[in-house]
Amino acid sequence: MKPDIHPQYREVVFQDATAGFAFLTRSTIAAKETIKWEDGKEYPVVKLEISSASHPFYTGKHKVIDAGGRVDKFRKRYAGGGKS
Repeated sequence: MKPDIHPQYREVVFQDATAGFAFLTRSTIAAKETIKWEDGKEYPVVKLEISSASHPFYTGKHKVIDAGGRVDKFRKRYAGGGKS
């Protein structure tokens, strides 16, 4: 294996800026900032715009689209099908 060609795989904190949610995991992503974690150690931190704590699907604030109404409208419009 060639030396110095693989990215460094280390523990990194991902922090959702909007929800105040953070989690510690391992990653090769480059980070310029660091943060002090719950265990007292400093880790590189990557700021996220959205995570499971702020995504509408996971928070239950997503809008449900009524696809059934559109399907019925399509079927009514093209009910004749292949008739000439």
